[in-house]
Amino acid sequence: MGLHQTELTDRILGGWLGRIAGNMLGKPVERGEYWTRERIDRYLRRTDALPLTDYLPAPPADAAPGEFDLRPEWPECVRGRIRGSCRDDDVDYAILGLHLLETYGFGFTTEQVGGLWLNLLPYLQTFTAERAAYRNLANGLKPPLTASYDNPYQEWIGALIRADVFGWTSPGDPGRAAALARRDAVLSHQGNGVYGAMWAAAVIAAAFTAGGPREAIEAGLAQVPSGSRLARTVRHTAALHESGAGWADTLTELESRTRGLGWIHAVPNAGVITAGLLYGGGDFTRTVALTVRGGLDTDSNGATAGSVAGVLCGASAIPARWTAPLEDRVRSAVFGFDGARISELAARTVQLASAA
Repeated sequence: MGLHQTELTDRILGGWLGRIAGNMLGKPVERGEYWTRERIDRYLRRTDALPLTDYLPAPPADAAPGEFDLRPEWPECVRGRIRGSCRDDDVDYAILGLHLLETYGFGFTTEQVGGLWLNLLPYLQTFTAERAAYRNLANGLKPPLTASYDNPYQEWIGALIRADVFGWTSPGDPGRAAALARRDAVLSHQGNGVYGAMWAAAVIAAAFTAGGPREAIEAGLAQVPSGSRLARTVRHTAALHESGAGWADTLTELESRTRGLGWIHAVPNAGVITAGLLYGGGDFTRTVALTVRGGLDTDSNGATAGSVAGVLCGASAIPARWTAPLEDRVRSAVFGFDGARISELAARTVQLASAA
């Protein structure tokens, strides 16, 4: 690993803070079929918030009825109104993954992941593939049937958003992170849905020792089948960036290649995350801003890109405008964790990473 304990602690805290801040940034505009890139930027121009360097501003006072249809939680997620983080599944699963590793260790089984869901996660706080798998678990099915039976969401983004803790606890070891993420992902996903989780975990693990986002992304690609649609999309995004294409042109090209998959599918969202990381160039603010402006599953993408960028730069380099409003406090639907301190969750993660 080669990281001093102080640096490891700073980078893991950066991952937690980055995930939560990125999630909060994207949450008000999380509805990809409505909040397109064009509509997000129109909102930012209307509120004088381009370039985006802080949380989203509140809607303009003179906005026409229905002009901007933000999510109902927006009053708790916009600049000047944030008092601790909102509850969101993008953060719940990071907490649940931490509890999983503390309870069962790194030898956990997919069945044990399912058991924790049933015991600690309210059914109505799960969505798409996770809700289908939860229902299958409650009806007595075992993995991998929990992922395949009556589950049309098997390649959506749900497993990818659960992957961070496996990267945070495998610093500098993307292969290990990907293997852990796969064991978790197959409870609810197949194919590209699993590859997305493996890739994200590996990128996060690699970010601890990588020289920058491109190196971390390449390390992530090495852990998934090279012929998979997810890997091909990530590689194409990286090639466009390397060729000198602009960020907007790159996303337009990605949209044309992934049209029809939907805004919650793992493949197009992995492309948006990749573009945010590459064009963000390791700068935390630019990374999360570009990722959320990229549209699709904005809060999930902002969370994953924020986690990678937070690990790359460390908590000490994340501007206070992102972290101070969180007040070191996280809301969660995971039983026993609502109101937990972000710093405590990070410290517990450091203990696991140090013991690995």
